[in-house]
Amino acid sequence: MAAASIKEVAAHAGVSLGTVSNVLNRPNAVAPATRQRVLDAIAELGYVRNDSARQLRAGQSRTIAIVVLDVANPFFTDVVRGAEQVVEEAGAMLVVCNSGEDDARERRHLELLEEQRVRGVLITPVSHDRQPDLDRLHDRGIPVVLVDRGSGRASRCSVAVDDVLGGRLAMEHLLDQGHRHVAYLGGPFSISQVADRHAGAAAALAEHDTGGELRIAKTTNLTVAAGRRAAEELLTLPARQRPSAVFCANDLIALGVLQEVTARGLRVPDDVAIVGYDDIEFAGAAAVPLSSVRQPREQLGRAAAQLLLEEADAGKKHQHRHVVFQPELVVRRSSQNPRS
Repeated sequence: MAAASIKEVAAHAGVSLGTVSNVLNRPNAVAPATRQRVLDAIAELGYVRNDSARQLRAGQSRTIAIVVLDVANPFFTDVVRGAEQVVEEAGAMLVVCNSGEDDARERRHLELLEEQRVRGVLITPVSHDRQPDLDRLHDRGIPVVLVDRGSGRASRCSVAVDDVLGGRLAMEHLLDQGHRHVAYLGGPFSISQVADRHAGAAAALAEHDTGGELRIAKTTNLTVAAGRRAAEELLTLPARQRPSAVFCANDLIALGVLQEVTARGLRVPDDVAIVGYDDIEFAGAAAVPLSSVRQPREQLGRAAAQLLLEEADAGKKHQHRHVVFQPELVVRRSSQNPRS
């Protein structure tokens, strides 16, 4: 059965269209008896207002989208939770889109969000090649804020963590523990966080001038399964070539490494030390608690949502900002030499 229209509600209640509109939008402007008659008609006919059409006529949606790299990654769950708090306090709704680290899928999401005229888009892009699509949204009056990614542009807000510093912290810790041959696991390197974390680790190793080596083990994605596969390849190397420690681009990779290492009967950290990145809840709860570079996950989401709402309200008068949080290393048993 087709949904009842506002005209049918007006006819059933014996009032004008304007009166029904006032009951829906300005109920205090309608006499109590008339208001109740309209509400009774709405209930009897099962009328549901087309809020999206009303918002389009008003020129402002109450829907904000966040496009994340991997909805299964607890890091993004926490980022979304932080953004949602701010968005809901503003009387809007947050919808989550998962790119799955897939360029084509991300592009389809952005095209649909543009068609829906959302109020704004928070996004962690798969790669830097997405700039033209983000520029088009901006030109249509849809503000965009980059999340967990620096913008590098004065015309776009961003909220990020200093991932180069995070890479340094991880490598310096492993060097302090006596490791000289370290592997960096992560990928693809088109994801700037992966590249920046490696750059920080490589710089720290070069500055210490220990004659050490940073071996790269690239993965196709940032999942537990990818970590297991990468660890399997490393552990097939002869003992003298095998790295004594691994620094992983995120905690999911690190958990996969931990699973593979322990499955082979090796000890952590005695045979292989492990450091992850993000410090998701599962890191500290792992069978061998993981050392990890902590990011302020919910704070990232809150800050990004606040910037987006400010831009949506101010329009062209908005002053774009780039917020950068500092990471911190949380040392646990997966990398801590008991003798140190």
